[in-house]
Amino acid sequence: MKKNEQWNLSYFAIAFIVLSLMQIFFGERQAVQPLPYSQFLQLLNEQKVSDLQVDKDQISGKLQEPIDGRDRFSTVRVDPALATELSQSGVGFTGTTENTFMSSLLGWLLPFILIMVFWSFLLRGMADKQGLGGLMNVGKSRARVFVERDTGVTFADVAGIDEAKAELVEIVSFLKDTARYERLGAHIPKGTLLVGPPGTGKTLVAKAIAGEAGVPFFSISGSEFVEMFVGVGAARVRDLFEQARQAAPCIIFIDELDALGKMRGVGTLGGNDEKEQTLNQLLAELDGFDPREGVVLLAATNRPEVLDPALLRAGRFDRQILIDRPDRKGREAILKVHLQKVTVEPGLDGARIAEITTGFTGADLANLVNEAAIVATRRGAEAINLNDFTAAVERLIAGLERKSSLLDPEERRVVAYHEMGHALAASTLPAMDPVHKVSIVPRAIGSLGYTLQRPTEDHFVISCQTLKDRIVVLMAGRAAEYLAFGQISTGAADDLGRATDIARQLITRFGMSAELGQSVLERQNATYLGDRMATVGEKDYSEQTAREIDLGIRALLDEAYQRAKALLESRRADLDEGARLLLEKETLTPEEFPPLLPLKPAPALPLP
Repeated sequence: MKKNEQWNLSYFAIAFIVLSLMQIFFGERQAVQPLPYSQFLQLLNEQKVSDLQVDKDQISGKLQEPIDGRDRFSTVRVDPALATELSQSGVGFTGTTENTFMSSLLGWLLPFILIMVFWSFLLRGMADKQGLGGLMNVGKSRARVFVERDTGVTFADVAGIDEAKAELVEIVSFLKDTARYERLGAHIPKGTLLVGPPGTGKTLVAKAIAGEAGVPFFSISGSEFVEMFVGVGAARVRDLFEQARQAAPCIIFIDELDALGKMRGVGTLGGNDEKEQTLNQLLAELDGFDPREGVVLLAATNRPEVLDPALLRAGRFDRQILIDRPDRKGREAILKVHLQKVTVEPGLDGARIAEITTGFTGADLANLVNEAAIVATRRGAEAINLNDFTAAVERLIAGLERKSSLLDPEERRVVAYHEMGHALAASTLPAMDPVHKVSIVPRAIGSLGYTLQRPTEDHFVISCQTLKDRIVVLMAGRAAEYLAFGQISTGAADDLGRATDIARQLITRFGMSAELGQSVLERQNATYLGDRMATVGEKDYSEQTAREIDLGIRALLDEAYQRAKALLESRRADLDEGARLLLEKETLTPEEFPPLLPLKPAPALPLP
């Protein structure tokens, strides 16, 4: 029923009620003979009235002799004292009553009208926003639709993931030239799952596909399907796919698929009916639509390990594309895209920036360019140079400088020797990344100083010796404190934690212990949210093995500490001079202190 028709029916109903009330009121008035009060008193004296009904303002009854054909009468009461005086005067008189019909009618209708207005203008808007009302639309899909090139993104805006881009070009080709694939009976996979760490460009890639193909792009988050009412999510899934079929060819993109497609029956004790029904409906829709209709389903997640296996089977999400952190070449390509949007000095080498941003994702690099522009603006420069990018990297990695924090002179000496110990150990061991800068300026993240190393290449395979050398570098800060002051401090707490983690993984995950052999004792689930999110299962080894692990970790840390002490003792003059310069300048680079430059390879320990 249309809205105008609903309003017409409402008007008709109100008019019918008003007319009915008026007919009843006037019908009763016409069936009763109105009498003046003086005539009533005369008839009363003559005993020509009976069956009297006395109300507060009115008297009604029956006439013994009908008047004008009616045997019923009514009259308005008059004050008895006044009536006596008027009767003695011989003048005819009658009473009147106030007409309260309209006031009574408004007394009934006005509250009803106010309630309807309040509901229409207040409660309905609030209900639509909170998802508690608008029952006719609660099952509608909330997908945001970008028509054709409204996404504003193409493959020209995507860099650093050439392999993934090549995979996705096929989807664009299918949407543009479906007949070419159908000629041999091939069809595009029903679902393509983009997996990878946060910030690597999964959503950007999906928008680029829609921008290149020039088709409608339905974008929705997995969390928008799930509501507090059971069945709402399933209805939204059905509505989304129905809209997509009507708009085909098109792309459906579900971001954060893990919010919708978590593994069923794991880690829940009930109260999960809505999520399971929504997931079941999504599985049914994936089985129900024909890929030849031109509907392409894309989804993104950084937690593939928690997805339900039914989602990942063949015939649903047939293809998984990994979008990982870019390597040095990929970072250089991404920086090239972002540097076109800012003003940089002529001849700025993007490769130098890519070298000092190991591990950065595409989102990190975009943020880095913005931070460098802010640094250059703060110093009043006309263009961004390499030093601005270096300062931005330090800002993102180590935090904001806390120049207002004043350390005790003795504490500053401890921090200077600590950081110089890290730097000299890193410059001495050949497998370590070169030292880029050493500083004792406190940072917002909590560090009182830092040693920044600049990797020259991305490493994908790490040797046992390299892992042990990393532990040596971490232990060198405490070793330098002991050599300079004869005691140790709490400043090495973070270093010890990181060193212990490396030693544990070296023994339990990588099988690099001579005592425990090649066995893997603790498995780490694949995750893209970092090691902190990794779940370690129950220990499936004996207490004796656990004791050997603890002893092995302790032996590795003790060995690394002794190596660090021996290394720094051999370079004690450089340690003292570097600490003195660090106290004087607060920040040192290898150009300002040549002993920080890499030395010749040191003899390596034998592999276990």
